[in-house]
Amino acid sequence: MELHKKPHTYTKNPSVITIGTFDGVHIGHQKIIKRLVAVGQQANLESVVLTFFPHPRMVLQKNSDIKLLNTIDERQELLSAFGLETLVIKPFTKEFSKLSAQEYVKTVLIDELNAKHIIIGYDHHFGKNRSANIDDLKTFGELFNFKVEEISAQDIKDVAVSSTKIRNAIASGAIDTANSYLGYNYYMTGIVIKGKGLGKQIHFPTANIAIEEPYKLIPKNGVYVTRTVINNVFVYGMMNIGTNPTVNGTKQSIEVHFFNLNQDLYHQTLKVEVLQRLRDEHKFESIKLLKRQLEKDKKSALSFIESYE
Repeated sequence: MELHKKPHTYTKNPSVITIGTFDGVHIGHQKIIKRLVAVGQQANLESVVLTFFPHPRMVLQKNSDIKLLNTIDERQELLSAFGLETLVIKPFTKEFSKLSAQEYVKTVLIDELNAKHIIIGYDHHFGKNRSANIDDLKTFGELFNFKVEEISAQDIKDVAVSSTKIRNAIASGAIDTANSYLGYNYYMTGIVIKGKGLGKQIHFPTANIAIEEPYKLIPKNGVYVTRTVINNVFVYGMMNIGTNPTVNGTKQSIEVHFFNLNQDLYHQTLKVEVLQRLRDEHKFESIKLLKRQLEKDKKSALSFIESYE
């Protein structure tokens, strides 16, 4: 898959395109992308996904605190798995948002992407103030000689699984629901940094995961079962997201205790898959009671992993 991030470096080959934010690259998105790739192969067109970054709300809404399911690098990684030929990450700016519908179609879809076939949802809107709809796109198709394939309301039901529904599920801790909508395990990518060392003192050493992108959605505070690839092997563990209230912590941290692993992970970048939620984060009256609960959590996690495998 070729990746393009800079303007005017896109394909000149005749192309079949789909357009969207694709946050989560969930089962509905996957259905569209598989159709895109199939059309490209059948019609000898280059298959292109056109997506945007930053998210339009980050640019157009002051103080937007939108959280996304994927970082832009994670989105790229997920899309690369579908046999797509080209991914275009169009920089979204205020200037770009002011393009009229016809300017957008002519400069981006025609001049930059050489569109011959566009696969798009029935409810797609585009152009300044999102004023144009799919009927307008079909009119432009007649003008500029490209075909518009409409994804019907029925077919888009899967898409209505919707990134918003998945975000809500993750924010409420319903990881199993989110994973079923995503079609893969929700994950976070971050660098292992030095923590306070409390876990090691109570024989539950943890890797503290720092996520660089402030817009990445973090699941609800609590304890989770996780899976991570380390040295090309799956390593399971349990993760706490929260403030460590037992030791009067105030800042949110993400800490993973890996099972059957004795290795220095500092400065490594890890991809932590979230498999199951075990419980809320609690404040315990003593470190001793916290340790007792962690032992129960480990037992629950190992039981889940046994059934998961």
